[in-house]
Amino acid sequence: MPKPTKITNSLRYLRFTCGEMTQADLAARVGVTRQTIIAIEQGRYSPSLEMAFQLARVFGVPLEEVFQYPDSELP
Repeated sequence: MPKPTKITNSLRYLRFTCGEMTQADLAARVGVTRQTIIAIEQGRYSPSLEMAFQLARVFGVPLEEVFQYPDSELP
């Protein structure tokens, strides 16, 4: 059985560099709950592709600046 991938993210960093946006503010902008943002930031939940693009759009950055997929995971 393959090991699960560990996708990391920069949401917390981006929130703070974007005027110290709260988790609740970010959640409201993408239409999810604050708990969802918490789970994504902590790596306990991977968002859908659509939500990932919405999150990147909020910060005006490419998707790769929000979510990172480690090279060591590639075959």
